[in-house]
Amino acid sequence: MSSVMEDKIERIDLVCEVNNTDHHTLQNSVDRLIVRRGQPFTITLHLRPGTHFQNGDNINFIAQTGPMPSVVAQTKAKFSLSRFISRSSWSATAETSDSTVSLTVCSHPNAPIGVYKLILDQGERIGLGEFVLLFNPWCKQDSVYLASEAEMEEYVLSQDGLIYRGIPKRITVLPWTFGQFEPGILDICLQILDESPNYISDAALDCSERRNPVYVTRVLSAMINSLDDKGVLVGNWSDDHEDGVKPTVWKDSCSILQQWSNDGCRAVRYGQCWVFAAVACTVSRALGIPCRVVTNYGSARDSNGDLVMERFYNEFDENIANDSIWNFHVWVENWMTRPDLALGYEGWQASDPTPQRRSEGVFCCGPAPVRAIKEGELTFKYDIPFVYAEVNADVVEYIKLRDGRVFKMGGSTTEVGKSISTKAVGRDEREDITHNYKYPEGSEEERRVYEKANHHNKLAQAGEEPGFHIKIKVTPDMQIGSDFDVYAELKNNTMVTKSCRVMFYAQAVSYNGKLGETCNCLIVSYVSGSKVTLRLEYAEYSKAINQDRMIKLVALLIDAETRDFYRAKKTIILDGPEIIILGVPKVGQNLVADLALQNPLPEPLENCVFTIHGANLTDGKPITHEVGTVGPKEFVTAKVQFTPKLPGQRKILIDFASDKLHNVETYENLVIYE
Repeated sequence: MSSVMEDKIERIDLVCEVNNTDHHTLQNSVDRLIVRRGQPFTITLHLRPGTHFQNGDNINFIAQTGPMPSVVAQTKAKFSLSRFISRSSWSATAETSDSTVSLTVCSHPNAPIGVYKLILDQGERIGLGEFVLLFNPWCKQDSVYLASEAEMEEYVLSQDGLIYRGIPKRITVLPWTFGQFEPGILDICLQILDESPNYISDAALDCSERRNPVYVTRVLSAMINSLDDKGVLVGNWSDDHEDGVKPTVWKDSCSILQQWSNDGCRAVRYGQCWVFAAVACTVSRALGIPCRVVTNYGSARDSNGDLVMERFYNEFDENIANDSIWNFHVWVENWMTRPDLALGYEGWQASDPTPQRRSEGVFCCGPAPVRAIKEGELTFKYDIPFVYAEVNADVVEYIKLRDGRVFKMGGSTTEVGKSISTKAVGRDEREDITHNYKYPEGSEEERRVYEKANHHNKLAQAGEEPGFHIKIKVTPDMQIGSDFDVYAELKNNTMVTKSCRVMFYAQAVSYNGKLGETCNCLIVSYVSGSKVTLRLEYAEYSKAINQDRMIKLVALLIDAETRDFYRAKKTIILDGPEIIILGVPKVGQNLVADLALQNPLPEPLENCVFTIHGANLTDGKPITHEVGTVGPKEFVTAKVQFTPKLPGQRKILIDFASDKLHNVETYENLVIYE
C-alpha cells in the first residue's frame, strides 16, 4: 500500500463502549478507551469513499508509553499484522469490508501499565488514538490473575466496602466509598505514579517497572503518605486538626484524591491508618490490582526489631517506652504472583501505606507475602519482620516507680494479632483471616515458626496461677451521653490475709493507644471478695474522650508487704446513636434518603449535618444536609435527594456529625435499575 494511507482514513472509532465493556472498565468511561493487558480490543477505521485497504500490504504498528519509549525497556512495542492474535505478545489482525477496517490489537500480558499511543507505521506514522492499559485479573498470563469471578467482583470492581475498627470484643464497622471508577479518579491514580520520586529521578526506568505489580504496590505504599515525597495524605494522631480535616470525617477516597490533584499535589490533611489504607485500596483497584482492606487488632509497633514488646509503665499506666500496641491497625492486601521469591509465596501480599518506619530509606511497607509472615520467613522481601511483629510479637510488661525501681508485672504471648478482619466476598459480613497470618497460639506449628524466626524471647508459660485475681467487668449499656458503672472484681486465693491497695481509673484513649485525660479515679483499700465500683459520668468523660469514643479502664492491685503488682485492663467503646433510614426507594431517577436520629446526650448538639455519598449515586462527591441544632434527647429528621448515574447494586453511605458527636455512620444496599 502506498504511504498515502492517512488520506484513505476518514475517521477512527475506538469503539470505547464495546471494548470497555469487554475489559470491565465501562464504569470508568464510555468515551475513552481503557483496556486491560493480555486481552484483545478492536478499533474501526472508516475509509473514505472509493478507497480500499489491502491486507497484504506492509502494515506495522507501534504502541508506546512514557516520555522515553524504548523497546529494550518494554515501554515501546513494534508489531505487524498477523493471521492470529497472540495472547503472549503484542499482536494485531485486520478484517476488511468495502468501507471499514476492523483492527484487533492485543497487548503483552506483562506490558507496563499507563497511557499508550497506538501508531500505524508505514514509513509515515499515523496516530490511531490513545488508550489506557491496566493490570488484568481476568487474564491467566497476568501476574494479578484471580481465578474466582466473585473475588474479582469484590476486590477489583466493587466501589464500596466495609472497614473494621474498634476492639476485638466490640468490632465496629465503617462503610467506605472507594469510588475507583468515578470520573477523573483513574487519571489521578496515574498522576500519583508520575509524581513519585522514582519517576522524577528516572522516568524511563520507572515506566518500565510499571509492568510489575510488586513494584507498583511498593510505590503506592510510599506515595499514599507524604513524608518523603509529594504524596497524598499527611498523618496526624494528635487532637489538633484545625488546619485540616479530622481523619474521622473522611468517608470516601475520591474527595481526598480530588483535593490532592486539584491543589497541585499538595498533601491532604489529615489521615490515620484506615484512611491511608482505604485510599491505597482505591488506587490499587483503579489500576487493576486486586485489593482488600485488612484490620489487625492488638497491633504491635516494634521499635527495635527484637520481636518483643517491652512496655514500661509508670503508676498511672502511661507507657514510657518506645514500643506500643495499637487497639487496631489497618493496612491492605494486594493479590499477585511473586516471581522474585520461591514458589508458594504468591497470593495476598500485605502492604501498609501508613508511615511508621523507613524501608530502604523510604516511608513504605511491603508488599510482604502473607504466607511468609505466617511461616516466619523474615529474610524475604519486603519488610516481613515489621509485619510479623505487628501480628506475632510477645509482650513483657514492667512498672517503673518514681524512685526508679522497676517491677515486672507479667506479659502475654496472645495479646498481639487478634481477630484479623476483612470484608467477606459478596456479603456485608466480617471474615476472620487470622489463620492466614499465624498458626493457632500454642500449636506445634507456631513453635516451629518462632524457632525459624529466631524468636527466643517466648514467655515462660509454666507456673501456678497467681494468688491474687483482678478482673474488670462492664455493663452492656454504655451509650455516649449516659452515666454508667464499671467494676473491678478482686479475689484473694491465698491462705494469708493481705494488706493491699487498689487503684482503679478510667482514661480516654485513641485507637492507636495514645492516652488522653482521666475520666475518673479511685484509690481504695482491698477487702477480700470485694468489688470496686467506678462511676463514669457524661459530665466528666465528655471532656476527655475524642472522636474514637474509647475509654481505657485500668485496675492496679498493690501488695503492700511484697510490693507485688497485679494489673487488669480493658478498653471500652461507647455506643453512638443509630441513624434510622425511614425509606429509600429502589427504583427511579430522583431518589430520597429519609433519615432520622435521636440525640442521646443530655445537652444540645450544634452544627448538625447529615452526609450521604455512594459510587455512581452522588456524582462523585458527598451530598450534605445541614439540620442545625438538636435539643437533648430530641429526634431530628432529614430528606436528602440524590440521582443514580448507573444501574446495579450500590451502597449509599450515611454519616451524621455535630460539635459533640461524630463517627455516627450507617449504610443501605440499593439496587438501581435501568
